[in-house]
Amino acid sequence: MQEIPPIRPNWDEANYDESAIAPYTLEDPLAFADGTPLRSKEEWPRRRQEILDIFAHEMYGVEPPPPDTLITECVDEKCDAMAGYVVRSQYKMWFRQDKTGPCITWIVFRPRYAEKPVPVILGLNYRGNHELVPDPDIPVMQAWSHEGKLTPNNHATEASRGLRSNPNADSTFPLGMIIARGYAAMSACYCEISPDPYPDEPDPKFQQNPFAYTGVFDLWGKRDESRDDNTTALGAWAWALSRGLDLAERIPELDAKRSVVTGCSRLGKAALLAAARDERFAVAVPNQCGGGGACLAKRDFGECVGTEMKMFTHWYCKAYAKYAKNPARTLTFDQHLLLASIAPRHLLIEGYNTSPWMDTYGEYLACRAASPAWEFLGLPGMPGEGNPAKYSTEAIGPYLGYVWRTEQHGISAYDWKWMLDFADQAFGL
Repeated sequence: MQEIPPIRPNWDEANYDESAIAPYTLEDPLAFADGTPLRSKEEWPRRRQEILDIFAHEMYGVEPPPPDTLITECVDEKCDAMAGYVVRSQYKMWFRQDKTGPCITWIVFRPRYAEKPVPVILGLNYRGNHELVPDPDIPVMQAWSHEGKLTPNNHATEASRGLRSNPNADSTFPLGMIIARGYAAMSACYCEISPDPYPDEPDPKFQQNPFAYTGVFDLWGKRDESRDDNTTALGAWAWALSRGLDLAERIPELDAKRSVVTGCSRLGKAALLAAARDERFAVAVPNQCGGGGACLAKRDFGECVGTEMKMFTHWYCKAYAKYAKNPARTLTFDQHLLLASIAPRHLLIEGYNTSPWMDTYGEYLACRAASPAWEFLGLPGMPGEGNPAKYSTEAIGPYLGYVWRTEQHGISAYDWKWMLDFADQAFGL
């Protein structure tokens, strides 16, 4: 009989001791929740939906419905941006016929000289579209933002304009590389969708509950606080990424069927969830998404259920809290199932190991445990044996892969290269 793991002392703090990891068992992605094994590929969609339902009711909250109305309007376009190589367009997106209520501002960059529709990379940004490139015609984002050096008094400023075009930045947006590789890119600021307060926010008006449940949450009616599976901020950000893909489908110069969804850290979590829920995303490349994203929660190492439910109450639904004290014993699912739900599409997890908070090895193990889903569907799983060395691409296959690096937290040039190479292979470029 398997030993019942004890509750870890300080269960709401990060564990950095591998010897303190309790024994755990991972659920089989190729067996239904009642233990019945899948017998044929035709049963995979039903198992996939079962997995998504588990995550909806136990972790990320129920998926918001698609909008009844979607109005997109190009409000500005520059046909010779970025030294003449780029068409840069700015769009407003509303969800009511009279253009009242929530509005998301999307920015789209596409190759000026493309002869046919191009694949598109979608991802959310942190401080506003103006942080991507040094273009004075991109307005500074006006929505509430985290307090910081570049966002005093909870608002973005000119100080962050073009920040991510700086190669010395921790997180970069190498638009020239993206365009030269034949891709378009589009983005919106996640704070316009659902604000993301710090856990120690002193002002009651801006605390996680209820402030996080504004923005697009206004579309979904009064929140029922008696439920433990309400829509979460992560669910809202993922929903918005799908709306970005709706916009891409309306732009003739973009090939929305060849789409890549990405994001870093919490926005990597959102990208992963968006890809799991929306099968239109052909390729998913979550970057450094850590605990609550690609890491196995049952390992209880680094960012864990306890820290997630203490620090980020708006990212996860109330139901997830019951697993915090002893995830190895009480969890009946884990993140490898979310990764598996993306099969048979393409998934590359990008990690980094400068901080043990991110649990790089837990990400790798989740990928390895998800690999049988692709193999069951007659596709190559994740190649290699054992956790790959830093910067090694030996664990990147054509459909599923894992790669990690050192240095700082953010999407670097290395990450973009790995992402674009992976997408090129997926799209036959």
